[in-house]
Amino acid sequence: MKSLATLVTTIIIAFWVIAIAIISVQNATPVSLKFLSFQSIQIPMGLLLAFCAGAGMIGIAVIQPLWGLAGGEKRDSTQQEDTEFFVDEDF
Repeated sequence: MKSLATLVTTIIIAFWVIAIAIISVQNATPVSLKFLSFQSIQIPMGLLLAFCAGAGMIGIAVIQPLWGLAGGEKRDSTQQEDTEFFVDEDF
């Protein structure tokens, strides 16, 4: 089952890399980001998308273990309740 999860993850990442490559080739015009009173330098749209996708992947990779630490105790109690629920008393 773990190899299936790895395969699906690889396919999703490959799809996004291909999509970013296609979009970056088609949108080579420079853009600048504006947030409140801040403005960035002008960079190509594809480069901006690549930076955002990379930052998102790194952010999820950093945050994902923290989700496991925060909900670790809760999952164990849920699994224990599930095993007690599915006990077959006919044997």
